[in-house]
Amino acid sequence: MKNQNLITYPIHEIPHCKVHGRTVPGSSPLPLFFNGSAVEVNVSGTELWVNLTVDYTIHEPWITCEINKELMSRQMLMPGTYDLCLFRGMNPATVKNVRVTRELQAMSEDPSCCILINAIKTDGAFSPVAPRKYVLEFVGDSITSGEGTYGAKEDVDWIPMYMSYSRNYAKMTSEALDAEAYLISQGGWGVLCGWDNNPHSNIPSRYEKLCGLCQGDINGQMGAFKPYDFTSRQPDAVIVNLGTNDASAFDQPAWHDPITGEIFQQRRNEDGTYDEACLRRFQNAVIAFLQMLRKNNPQAHIVWCYGMLGCPLSPAITDAICQYTARTGDGNVKFLPLPDTTDETVGSHAHPGPRSHAKAAQVLTAYLREYLGYPIKTVLP
Repeated sequence: MKNQNLITYPIHEIPHCKVHGRTVPGSSPLPLFFNGSAVEVNVSGTELWVNLTVDYTIHEPWITCEINKELMSRQMLMPGTYDLCLFRGMNPATVKNVRVTRELQAMSEDPSCCILINAIKTDGAFSPVAPRKYVLEFVGDSITSGEGTYGAKEDVDWIPMYMSYSRNYAKMTSEALDAEAYLISQGGWGVLCGWDNNPHSNIPSRYEKLCGLCQGDINGQMGAFKPYDFTSRQPDAVIVNLGTNDASAFDQPAWHDPITGEIFQQRRNEDGTYDEACLRRFQNAVIAFLQMLRKNNPQAHIVWCYGMLGCPLSPAITDAICQYTARTGDGNVKFLPLPDTTDETVGSHAHPGPRSHAKAAQVLTAYLREYLGYPIKTVLP
């Protein structure tokens, strides 16, 4: 039987609606640009629907619905504007915590890919959502995009179905610390270049835009390419998980730009060691990114994590951090090795599976719990 008591609330008119992830405050419709971006409400009533506008050309976006912090559904979205029922038939008197979250990373390869939240329909009333204790930002590659967290070990297709926020170390860590999570990540990208030596596939070049990883008119109209207002939130910690693709680049052919003729390559010596000039170029990119992170997040504790898919560049990263600290006097930056993925913890597409993410989250949570409990003041010259 159709519920005649449903009221439609445009997203910007919903009282106490909590928005997660980088976005334009007060925008309506509300874009969910990154994995982990979400809308969260506390609502009574028997029924709740969300009205979405979705589009894509290549990679369909996925979402999850959690009710009272338990996963109720995970599904791909088809193009169009339509309603999705999140729950019905529930006790009208009880207040339910409901979160709708984007699972898929921002898709740099698909300019049409987008999720817009238009409205919520319910026969209930909204209540305040409790604030989190901390704010964490996670910056990374396919690991932070959750690639491999769904699917069997033998599944090797590069498709959105196997990417997630719901089984991601960022979510696990944030929940353990009662923190909000902001994610910016892209599979195959690095701090200097991508896995294939493409020098344009680097996260720092997009970090200061609201969502510089997106493309296309619809994302541009929603403000994705504008400078991000870092004053809108200041994280307690920034967790960087980059270097895996930079290491892969040393074993790949040179990248050739078919239009400009540009050539870029990170090379090894004949004996298999890293070319000194190439390694220094990587380290300079690490140092420059740390400077960018500190400029935009002046009080945050910066943690550079690495190791879930091997750790060949650990010495180079730790040395770059030492160089940065010596130059700036900023002692609020640390390196944290994470457990490597094993045959028992690997997921699909030869990426860390949910058990690997859980092990990484345990290490990161323990580390951050100590530092967030005893904050260190940034000291800059």
